[in-house]
Amino acid sequence: MNEPGRVIALDVGSKRIGVAMCDTLRILPSPLTTISARPRPTALARIDALIRQNEVVELVVGLPLTLSGEIGPQALEIKRFVADLEQVVRVPIHLFDERLTSAEAERVMIDMGLKAEQRRARIDEMAATIILRDYLNSRRAPPTWDDE
Repeated sequence: MNEPGRVIALDVGSKRIGVAMCDTLRILPSPLTTISARPRPTALARIDALIRQNEVVELVVGLPLTLSGEIGPQALEIKRFVADLEQVVRVPIHLFDERLTSAEAERVMIDMGLKAEQRRARIDEMAATIILRDYLNSRRAPPTWDDE
């Protein structure tokens, strides 16, 4: 596992950016906020401010690969966004496969009993939370089984 420290994950859309953050031990990812994606310079500055305010040490950005795992137009746009983001923030940025996270986020919120209007307002930050959860799980060392 990586060094302790907060990680922020982003679910970047054309209109909104969902933001999630974990605790310093990287155990519990939680929704943080949703910010406007436009204008882009303002969005980038807002992300940088969140990183600085929360002493974040890593940033994860969801990469919307196609269902077959290829880079399509949406993923290319995210790569352009990340290139702009790298000019602003001073923490490592990792791209992470986000296939089907929005659908999972919708299911989770339905299970929570949220109404359609509430789900629409929170879908982006919930998707970011799922991206962060999956990223953190992928970085954990597998358990060892000692018989001794």
